[in-house]
Amino acid sequence: MVAPAFEYVATGSYDEAVRLLADGGDEEKILAGGQSLMQMLNLRLAHPELLIDINMADEGQPSVADGMLRLPALTRHRVLLEHDLVRRHCPLLAEAVRHVGNVRVRNRGTVGGSLAHADPTSEIGSCALATGAHVAVRGPDGDRTVPVSELFVSYWTTALAESEIITDVLIPVGRPRQGWSFHEMVRRTSDFAIVAVAAMVELNERADTIAATRVALAGVADRVTLAGQELLTGLTGSTGGEAADAAAARIAGSLEPSADVHASGDYRRRLVRVLTARALREAYAHAAGAAA
Repeated sequence: MVAPAFEYVATGSYDEAVRLLADGGDEEKILAGGQSLMQMLNLRLAHPELLIDINMADEGQPSVADGMLRLPALTRHRVLLEHDLVRRHCPLLAEAVRHVGNVRVRNRGTVGGSLAHADPTSEIGSCALATGAHVAVRGPDGDRTVPVSELFVSYWTTALAESEIITDVLIPVGRPRQGWSFHEMVRRTSDFAIVAVAAMVELNERADTIAATRVALAGVADRVTLAGQELLTGLTGSTGGEAADAAAARIAGSLEPSADVHASGDYRRRLVRVLTARALREAYAHAAGAAA
């Protein structure tokens, strides 16, 4: 397949990109890493009149300030995998990125582009939810911050206005009594996840039982989604184990994933139960090890 004809503009700033989006109406697309967009263009699933390349808009590196890990939106997946600050302050994300695509995708794909694309099977999206991340957004009316829990709306749809661009991703830095885990099932290496689970666990002050838990799921709905806290209450005061298995069963039972050519809804529920139990047990083990 060949992409439809379009006009191309390379911009050197987010402000200029926002202006181009605002002036052009709704027939523009932003090009960051292009690992999803180019496929959509070639399959004629997207028909932009103008392609706005923002790759020169920001060459910043990850940094830490005020308890937040700041990732410029154009941070490549490869950097997330290798950068010391990411590995130290958000090991969940560094681990999950290992499962994204292949080496070519990781060399070009960007963290902001992944979140803006809003793929319901997204590894990065599930990690952003599990860690309580926010995105910094720029539009014609200025800057604002959006919790990732409010960003995803439906399949490949976000709460961003038509002329807004993600400029940074802000993730709370990990704390000493926190643990993490990421698991996914794919049909073959570099495929989209059939189901993915990202789990965060925080221990109490004595570091002997669970005080708080967050579990994010991909591949089970029209967006990456957080498990309801009411499904996780049984974990509080526990050390994982059977409580993790019970919570995983409750989460799986609350879902109604659709079937497709890759898996039935029942199979996806079974995967959620198995992978969530595994992730919760591992997250507790990581937290206990970090506290020790």
